[in-house]
Amino acid sequence: MFIRNMLCGALAATAIAGTVAAEEWRGWNIHVEDYPVSHGMERFADLVEERTGGELTAKTFHSGVLGSQPDAIEQLRLGVIDFGVFNLGPMGQAVPEANVTLLPFIFRDVPTMYRLMDGELGEAIGEGMRERGIVPVGWYAAGARSFYNGEAPIETPEDVAGMKVRVMNNDLFVGMIEAMGGNATPMDFAEVYQSLRTGVVDGAENNPPSYESTNHYEVAKFYSLTEHLIIPECLCISLKSWDALTPEQQEIVAEAGRESATYQRELWDEREAASLETLRAAGVEINEIADKSAFQEAMTPVYDAYVADNPDMAPLVEMIRNAE
Repeated sequence: MFIRNMLCGALAATAIAGTVAAEEWRGWNIHVEDYPVSHGMERFADLVEERTGGELTAKTFHSGVLGSQPDAIEQLRLGVIDFGVFNLGPMGQAVPEANVTLLPFIFRDVPTMYRLMDGELGEAIGEGMRERGIVPVGWYAAGARSFYNGEAPIETPEDVAGMKVRVMNNDLFVGMIEAMGGNATPMDFAEVYQSLRTGVVDGAENNPPSYESTNHYEVAKFYSLTEHLIIPECLCISLKSWDALTPEQQEIVAEAGRESATYQRELWDEREAASLETLRAAGVEINEIADKSAFQEAMTPVYDAYVADNPDMAPLVEMIRNAE
């Protein structure tokens, strides 16, 4: 009886120890649950739990319920939250290296961006992140932003001349329009539809799902695939949470991050294709631009000004511009 009680006690203690050893990570996500990024994060969580045998689990809190993106980045650095997916635009406030991806027309196309971010460029930006308490484990898709307007297709930089174009409130994006002879008009995104309808602006820019889901195509039926902004998103881990892992767990998390990024990119491609199909069915004229070199050349003053202000970033700019 005594031995049986000891065995039962030992088993109970083992169970309790196992429960204590298991850890649940908290993850931040700005998107709703039914979105490519969200599904990618859920795939990441599933892989981590499966491959660590339940030693590590990860729960994603969607729709920004854990705070705004800038706040969440700071929480990640402090270890208050353990992981999240962040656009490299807001990330640039904490990690200057990330800002190079905001340069207009800097990436030739989406496949080029993937190749660079999965390679040398991603490693360089990742080093900057690590220095600031963040570990990237996967580069997610956020689409490519293109121009739309209600007058005519945009085929060359000269087609933008004289056009009033709504842009996000960022000096780089204002400089992009001005370099092509247009008039940049920063404004809140919620005002764009009415501004297009009334002629306050002639055009705007966004990725296909956003252009389609906001019904902007109703008042701007020419969509030109300039793909001038291709800004990736990062599946990031807090360095504090990362350092608490064993080497084996770190390898599992890193591999799960890469696999989830591949999955998320596939979902994004499907979402984008569906939006383009909806747009064509609605009568939108969509024109592709096979050679963007004229646009990239027009951005030389923008790149020069950026490098003058950020000389340490010159090698990264040249890396991207010279990518084959």
